[in-house]
Amino acid sequence: MTRVTRAVPPAQPHPTLAGTTVNTLKIVVVGGFGVGKTTMVRSVSEIRPLHTEEVMSRAGLSLDDTTRVRKKSDTTVAFDFGRITIDENSVLYLFGAPGQERFWFLWDRVFAGTLGAVVLVDTRCLDDAGYAIDRLEHNGTPFIVAVNDFGGPFHSDEQIREALALGPEVPLMEFDARDHSSSKFVLLALIEHMHALSLPHKD
Repeated sequence: MTRVTRAVPPAQPHPTLAGTTVNTLKIVVVGGFGVGKTTMVRSVSEIRPLHTEEVMSRAGLSLDDTTRVRKKSDTTVAFDFGRITIDENSVLYLFGAPGQERFWFLWDRVFAGTLGAVVLVDTRCLDDAGYAIDRLEHNGTPFIVAVNDFGGPFHSDEQIREALALGPEVPLMEFDARDHSSSKFVLLALIEHMHALSLPHKD
């Protein structure tokens, strides 16, 4: 597994989009409940991210499994949104999809126009990523899997791939969603993966 950890660089001024911006890329971050989707979008976005978070109610606690995230007090109910300027002509829009099953009906709209996806995984609950992977494979959407480091039980690459029924062609990385550079390298890996898939394959 590729492990990505980098020191956070000094804060830079948020760039303003140029009027010549013509190329837009949309990437979605998906995964189970509490795996770090909002955290990743927040850490890597060059602008203040848009979040649709609400305080978790007692009614919600009866629906969502909070065993792993007992300190979690709010949750995404629609999507997270961030932006990264690639160059003066290109910009990447990053969407984080809600993880709870009761919000999965929103995924079709969040996925619309998506070029690729990052599936976040917590080793304490590998099965939670299954639905996201199934949806992406069904839609034919390129994706990579990124294991967010929560200090959970160690699993080898082979164990993770077996648990997720993940083929060898899908990149598997380990990263820290709280770290700007770590999250950025995950996105770069996805873009490289999409580029590789777009190249003609030799027989």
